[in-house]
Amino acid sequence: MRLKHKVALVTGAGSGIGRAIAELFAAEGAAVVVADIDADGGRATVDAVIAAGGRAAFLSCDVAREADCRAAVAFAVERFGGLNIVVNNAAAFIYGSVESATYEQWHKVWDVNVVGQAQCVKAALPELRKAGGGAVVNIASQSSFIAQANYVPYNSSKAGVLQLTRCLAMDLAVDGVRVNAVSPGTIRTPAVDACIRTLGMTLEEGYDRFGRDAVLKRLGEPREIAYAALFLASDEASYVTGANLVVDGGATID
Repeated sequence: MRLKHKVALVTGAGSGIGRAIAELFAAEGAAVVVADIDADGGRATVDAVIAAGGRAAFLSCDVAREADCRAAVAFAVERFGGLNIVVNNAAAFIYGSVESATYEQWHKVWDVNVVGQAQCVKAALPELRKAGGGAVVNIASQSSFIAQANYVPYNSSKAGVLQLTRCLAMDLAVDGVRVNAVSPGTIRTPAVDACIRTLGMTLEEGYDRFGRDAVLKRLGEPREIAYAALFLASDEASYVTGANLVVDGGATID
């Protein structure tokens, strides 16, 4: 029960990594606000948490909208009495070259992946201060620090997440707020499945192709990222801030 008596806001918790984080945090004692633009997925996550004996509630949230970020924090306070942890997991998956990416696509990927994370932290800060501090976990990516062909918008935004994390860690230390990032490799999620299909491969072919990139020769599972987020959100990481925990099966060690 490493998060007993804590309240966590997890964005993008309707599927994949976000759902795994919500389920694990609830199992570790936290009350979880499941925030996602996917209402069906978000409610399914809440149902799974409650069925396992945990506490969770869903709120429709588009992190690209500042008002939605404020509403999510207010919902956490109203429903569970406060806020201690923010996990910025919501993401827009927009790929392409500098020539193919449109102006609108650039705005969307940055508004969700970078500005959205910043706005969620901004909205949460008053409550984190009231609680005497807290933890922010930003979900970055191996794409934050490696180059990949025709991934220009996405990789640029995820690189921004790492710099956002470091700057927030420096600025918010005075408030007792720790800010860290987790950089997943290729994880078996609906988003990765969609990417594989756009490349014209079957899921089995894609899992084999991307799995070979990792030293461990397989894709990761969402719960393996959730455990990394749990560590950074818990008091076990009380002296860790501004860090980036890479969980990629060794894909980027060289």
